[in-house]
Amino acid sequence: MDDTHYMRLALAEAKAAAIRGEVPVGAVLVNAAGEVVASTGNAPISICDPTAHAEVLALRDGAYKTGNYRLGGMSLYVTLEPCTMCAGAISNARIARVVYGASDPKGGAVESGVQFFDQPSCHHRPEVTGGVLGEEASDMLKAFFRARRKMGRKK
Repeated sequence: MDDTHYMRLALAEAKAAAIRGEVPVGAVLVNAAGEVVASTGNAPISICDPTAHAEVLALRDGAYKTGNYRLGGMSLYVTLEPCTMCAGAISNARIARVVYGASDPKGGAVESGVQFFDQPSCHHRPEVTGGVLGEEASDMLKAFFRARRKMGRKK
């Protein structure tokens, strides 16, 4: 299966997150055999956890399911460029490949911002592919925040 297949699964998770009132970001963890190990969306609001980004939740679930905190050989598909926290978790988990959809010039830390994986203090650098179904992911985020702004004006 190709990157777009897994990114579509991540987009479905992002949509589900938006329905729950969360920022629509989804993540899918895939092992070397192409099997989905974990699939989730953002949940910091619903579980009252500032670290409950989709990427972190997918890594936690994957580690639990495999019985190993090292997830070498696995790929993480995420609809938005990971932030610094998530990039650190990805590095610590030894993820082989990160594929993301929309760039995040403000909060991203992979190819934007601090470019975490390029820092000398980064212990593991995954292969990175950006822009996979990026327009769809970006459109979903823009629509979510546009609706939020409209709701804020009605108060």
